[in-house]
Amino acid sequence: MSGWSGHIRVTIGALLGGLLGFYVMHHAEAAYKEKMKEEYVKLRQEKLAQELELAKNSGEILQDS
Repeated sequence: MSGWSGHIRVTIGALLGGLLGFYVMHHAEAAYKEKMKEEYVKLRQEKLAQELELAKNSGEILQDS
């Protein structure tokens, strides 16, 4: 009987460990995805600001000519 209980404990431990690992990785991926999304928005805003500044500067150059 002790042989079966050892197998059951190992099986339950493996299942619980897998669930814990999945839970931790899911939250790590979600946090990483949110961080990258914020970084993308920040970089996109900076790029648009640079393009606007470039367009503004080129407009001034054309008006001076």
